[in-house]
Amino acid sequence: MEIKSASFVISCPNLASCPTDVKPEYAFIGRSNVGKSTLINLLTQVKELAKTSSKPGKTLLINYFLINETWFLVDLPGYGYAKASLQTREKLHKMVTNYVLKREALTCLFVLIDSRHAPHPIDLDFIQFLGENGVPFALVFTKTDKISQSELDTNLKVYKETLSEQWEDLPPMFTTSSVKKRGRDALLDYIDTINASLNEPA
Repeated sequence: MEIKSASFVISCPNLASCPTDVKPEYAFIGRSNVGKSTLINLLTQVKELAKTSSKPGKTLLINYFLINETWFLVDLPGYGYAKASLQTREKLHKMVTNYVLKREALTCLFVLIDSRHAPHPIDLDFIQFLGENGVPFALVFTKTDKISQSELDTNLKVYKETLSEQWEDLPPMFTTSSVKKRGRDALLDYIDTINASLNEPA
């Protein structure tokens, strides 16, 4: 897929304020500081389209970006940011849960995971939650430039083995590096394939 246009549309504080313009939505979520905004900028190749920050927990709204005038890329608030107030965490949890479970236009949720670390309970719990609720999702392992190929292979193997304890079929998995521009084509091709299938006659 070639990205011909990418533009910010709106930031929404809740599900009710999300766009009424129905287009396929591909949402990105992950623990705070996993590299979500950086990956979005890599995919769109628009510098600072999504605002990056060295401080975790910057994304507090549901941010919409229109891609090629045909689908939305959605930047969701991260989860697991312990330094936020309890009230903020509860608000974000409700916002994300409502979007993930009730947004009919959600076509695929990309769950970002830091490839450098072993499976984290917060990530595993969130993945289990998606599976139990039938939410279509894929896993995106970020920051692969920061570890060796052997370390990456080992961490991916551990993830697959851990998920296989609960899952018969594993979700699609992608590896990315915003520094080395790795994984961009694979992700965009996956989105392109889904969009094409949506346009096929029933």
